Amino acid sequence: MKRSEINQILRNAKAFMAEKKFILPPWSDWSVDDWKRNKADALEITDNMLGWDITDFGSGDFYKRGLFLFTIRNGKFNVDKKPYAEKIMIVEENQETPMHYHWSKMEDIINRGGGNLVIELYNATSDNKLENTPVHFRTDGIKRSVPAGGKVILKPGESICLEPGMYHRFYGEPGKGKVLVGEVSAVNDDTSDNCFYEPVGRFPVIEEDEAPLHLLVSDYQKFI
Repeated sequence: MKRSEINQILRNAKAFMAEKKFILPPWSDWSVDDWKRNKADALEITDNMLGWDITDFGSGDFYKRGLFLFTIRNGKFNVDKKPYAEKIMIVEENQETPMHYHWSKMEDIINRGGGNLVIELYNATSDNKLENTPVHFRTDGIKRSVPAGGKVILKPGESICLEPGMYHRFYGEPGKGKVLVGEVSAVNDDTSDNCFYEPVGRFPVIEEDEAPLHLLVSDYQKFI
């Protein structure tokens, strides 16, 4: 991805979150110099990969297959005491986050506002294939089930609990607008706890055609 494209995605995301009155922590606006000055005191942020995160999953087309995320809080296995994580995401209409599951992480996916979020579900087999069995889950504490590959539509205010081993892919419902999506979960580890059904690139290779508007989590080692 080009840095100029990433910067524009960030501007659009900030405008949408402001519209929905979702406020990020003050360090979200830090410059590179701010990061360098606060490096020693901000190790939880950089070590636990908090902050801005944009991926096209290696597709080359962010708006077809991609995701904007901001990790607000996160622990780290066997390092600190925090056993939970929280993210805010923006999902465009028909913008796919591809099919995947987590070995360890249980998560609640929450529609925080905007359009509707469509989630397709499968159980995973022991060899990471798609199981042809009904998927049992809860939405806002209520038991539900769908057949393999079934769709769950979350309207604003609704949530779903996804357990480890539950394959899911999601996108914004066409014609309903982009979606502000929250995630509350156990500790998040994108380096070792994601099992994608098809091989994808989690973090983008960036072409530096202009200066970063904000550092992404994948930028910390390079710039700080």
